[in-house]
Amino acid sequence: MTDWFMQFLIRLSGTARDFLPIFVVLIGFQLFVIRKPLNNAGKTFAGFIYVLLGVAIFLEGLDMALFPIGKLMASQLTTPEFLGINTLDKTINWQTYTWVYVFAGSLGFAIALAEPSLLAIATKAEQISGGTIRAWGLRIAVGIGLGIGLALGTFRIVTGTELYFYIISGFTIATLQTLFTPKSILSIAFDSGSVTTTMVTVPLVTALGVGLAQAIPGRNPLSDGFGLLALASLYPIIAVLSYAQIAQWLNKRSLSSRP
Repeated sequence: MTDWFMQFLIRLSGTARDFLPIFVVLIGFQLFVIRKPLNNAGKTFAGFIYVLLGVAIFLEGLDMALFPIGKLMASQLTTPEFLGINTLDKTINWQTYTWVYVFAGSLGFAIALAEPSLLAIATKAEQISGGTIRAWGLRIAVGIGLGIGLALGTFRIVTGTELYFYIISGFTIATLQTLFTPKSILSIAFDSGSVTTTMVTVPLVTALGVGLAQAIPGRNPLSDGFGLLALASLYPIIAVLSYAQIAQWLNKRSLSSRP
């Protein structure tokens, strides 16, 4: 218990050091640029303390739970016993790892639905659009996109193909989609891609990628284990743009069918 407490204090001090520039910039601009006193200074200081404690506890939880779980799941899904392959066979058949792709896609969908930042954007988008953009529809679209991105990312790790192929292909598709998508959804679509790389998504996705690269023979965790976050940011954009195009098409079809 004492060792853990000392380790937590070290992490807390590191977190405070990382947050110090933010504190200096905010307080410095308030006092020396805007030149107005800080309202509710006590509550503001207490809020910073809560943030420091929360982030430090969250980081400690990552090391204790999320990172090990991600690596454990990746290693268990790639064991020869589970895959039913011969340990002496050094060749890698991408079809053998189907359950890895299914797990990555399901994990991506579940993460997106649990992402607080995506919930905030979806709720605000529904309020501003007057219900034209549904919060649940937007969240499900992002979840599908994130699931596809992670499934493709794990496929890339298994096959050892280059990351730039998926990035260039994805951005080409997204660019073409912008030509046929309502302008009101474009900014929301690109914001939806960025919110999937926050404190809930990053730990699990990183642990999955590194763990999978360590478990598959011939893969380098440094060169092959990363890149999932890039796909996790890109393919939700494509999914939201597709959602907007489908909604627009259904709306036009509904209007044209009326007498």
